[in-house]
Amino acid sequence: MAEQEVPIKTVHLFPLLDQKLIELLKSLSAEEWNKPTLAKLWTVKDIAAHLLDGNVRLISMVQQFAGDPPSVPINNYNDLVDFLNGLNATWVKAMRRMSPTLLIELLETTGKQYSGIMSKADLFAPAPFSVAWAGEEESVNWFHIAREYTEKFHHQQQIREAVGKQGIITAELFYPCIDTFMRGLPHAYRTVIANAGAVIQIIISGEAGGNWFLLKTADGWMLTQNTGSAPDTKITLSPDIAWKVFTKGIDPQTAFDASHVSGNINLGENLFNMVAVMA
Repeated sequence: MAEQEVPIKTVHLFPLLDQKLIELLKSLSAEEWNKPTLAKLWTVKDIAAHLLDGNVRLISMVQQFAGDPPSVPINNYNDLVDFLNGLNATWVKAMRRMSPTLLIELLETTGKQYSGIMSKADLFAPAPFSVAWAGEEESVNWFHIAREYTEKFHHQQQIREAVGKQGIITAELFYPCIDTFMRGLPHAYRTVIANAGAVIQIIISGEAGGNWFLLKTADGWMLTQNTGSAPDTKITLSPDIAWKVFTKGIDPQTAFDASHVSGNINLGENLFNMVAVMA
């Protein structure tokens, strides 16, 4: 019964997303492995290495291995981001010694272990890490796992974007990712002033998209079902713009210009500044 009540179901999608990744990586030429990506200084191979790091960290944690502790205290969100960026950079640099073939083999074996761990999680138990970009200090496992799904999704999509090989912007794989990202909107809008009852409608176009509604209440902003009233602001984005907006893959102004915002423009602008990754 509890399984049916999970707000965003992603556990069953990890094996499929991994399968798509392995097929993609096996299709790459030597030149494609070295192509630049939207992930700033990272190449296609660097992102693949980063995905391996995510698998290795989870498996090691389950095996009761804590890894390197922070060298300085983590007192706030920025400290945490700096710490994670340091871990990521160290790993990616070391993995440049590894062949693409070995990298694929390790992604295959660790990916299966990773998916197995996720499938055994109690989805309503406290998560080991909170979803900080949604403003949570404590999260439950289903949300933490959905966040991990968005990590695997958007990094694979960065690779696909770099080599021109699409394949995961589908209702099955994309919608859970964008639905998870939307959970960060109330936190992103926490300082935006509006009258109680104001509604912002967010539309992601196409078969893989959907509709979300952000409602201003006396206590703040909240995601809600269709209120039945006309929205004060309507924002329409394509899937391609949407995933980039929330992962710092596109400049906010460029994303705004490529989208359609009607009604109260000021209320709409803040969406393009939301970041649903640790950055």
